[in-house]
Amino acid sequence: MVTLPRLMVAAPASGHGKTTVATGLMAALARAGHTVSGHKVGPDYIDPGYHALATGRPGRNLDPHLVGEERLVPLLLHGAAGADLAVIEGVMGLYDGQIGGDGFASTAHVAAVTRTPVVLVVDISSASRTIAATVHGLMTWAQPPVDVVGVILNKAGSARHADEVVRSIGDRVPVLGILQRDDGIEAPSRHLGLVPAAERGDAAAALDRLAGQIAEKVDLEAVVRLAAAAPALAEAPWDPRVALGFDTLASLAAQPASSGRPLVEQGALAPVSKPGLGGRRPVIAVAGGRAFTFRYAETVELLEAAGAEVVDLDPLSDTELPEGTTGLYLGGGFPEMHAMELTANERLRADIRDAIGRGLPTVAECAGLLYLCRTVAGPSGQPAHMVGAIPADASMAPRLTLSYRRAKAVGDDLLSRPGESVTGHEFHRTHLLGDTGGQPAWWLDGEGGPHPAGVGTRTLHASYLHVHWAGHPHLATRFAEAAAAAVPVTAALR
Repeated sequence: MVTLPRLMVAAPASGHGKTTVATGLMAALARAGHTVSGHKVGPDYIDPGYHALATGRPGRNLDPHLVGEERLVPLLLHGAAGADLAVIEGVMGLYDGQIGGDGFASTAHVAAVTRTPVVLVVDISSASRTIAATVHGLMTWAQPPVDVVGVILNKAGSARHADEVVRSIGDRVPVLGILQRDDGIEAPSRHLGLVPAAERGDAAAALDRLAGQIAEKVDLEAVVRLAAAAPALAEAPWDPRVALGFDTLASLAAQPASSGRPLVEQGALAPVSKPGLGGRRPVIAVAGGRAFTFRYAETVELLEAAGAEVVDLDPLSDTELPEGTTGLYLGGGFPEMHAMELTANERLRADIRDAIGRGLPTVAECAGLLYLCRTVAGPSGQPAHMVGAIPADASMAPRLTLSYRRAKAVGDDLLSRPGESVTGHEFHRTHLLGDTGGQPAWWLDGEGGPHPAGVGTRTLHASYLHVHWAGHPHLATRFAEAAAAAVPVTAALR
């Protein structure tokens, strides 16, 4: 059994202040001396970026559609390793989940599976006594009921207004704090939601202010006490090495616990390699920086467990692929918001285009797909030149695409084999103009039936679909194996 103090921050609906309060709680608790682990229900990438800034640890996602219900507790324990308290931010309203799924993947669903007590955040700006009815309904509607252990009132108009709400709630549930209306602690938004923390120069200062307000107005001692009452968990933490099929128990037991060397070097794991390569580890460049902020922490952990050396690449500032690169991972983000800067980095665009043309194994999700196109037109409508490895153009779409997906592989490509299925999600406000050329990466479910998406070849897999590789670890294995067999990018080839 594992004891993990933890709380879920939920709300009646989006817009009540879940992200503000959850992130503020993480920051305030961390500043009070706790080691805090931040988690997010759902496929969101932006909120975990704020969680990471608040806690100094990677933000993690918990989503049963993406990883399977059975992995929720193991992933929670893995992400919270070394922490003394976990704060999980919910998604939408408490009971809102996958459309047609009867609450599947909702905050309530994840709270039930992980046996996590819930603190409600309720915007009281437009009501008073009715707030008590809302809280009562959220506490009692489901059978069995959700374990709601506290409520934080947000956007109170005055002390008198807040007192009226507190009296109406009575002894149904403790009121842990009251926040006044203060637009200054709201993060700026744009077409895909909040502006990522990595793109905001004022993010750290704003977070310090928020942490101070939460510490002043929320009973942190009560929060810690309620978190400590969460039941113990019987599951084992998720381990990327075990997920990849390595039998690590015996070999790890024989290794010195404090050697400080990577497990691959210790000999606990055999790195992916190919005969004739001299045991060389694959070097996989992973895009980051302000334009590519979307990826799950477990993706890199799986690649490293598979034996790869993961190196950073910032397409805004780096002028060439890292020396020795044998694989390239381009995750999600906002290339449309940084299109002109990406265009200006002509040397890197040419380097990537030539490397992909020579067969560099490359995985591109959403923003990565856009970056590999010929052009991207951002909000201004002005097309900007991208890498040009995919013969298509992209522009802003009339509406946001946000949906869970099930995808089936079309053929034999870099990541998939014919007929294999994965779960994923789409989250974009752009669309492609023209055919990507060649075999699609997936057949995606959706309105009107399955449709082809992206492009998939033996060395390139690109589409709008985001996949959480913890739910499909074979993708990391295949990518690392292909990278191990690839010809390294070197100065001699440029």
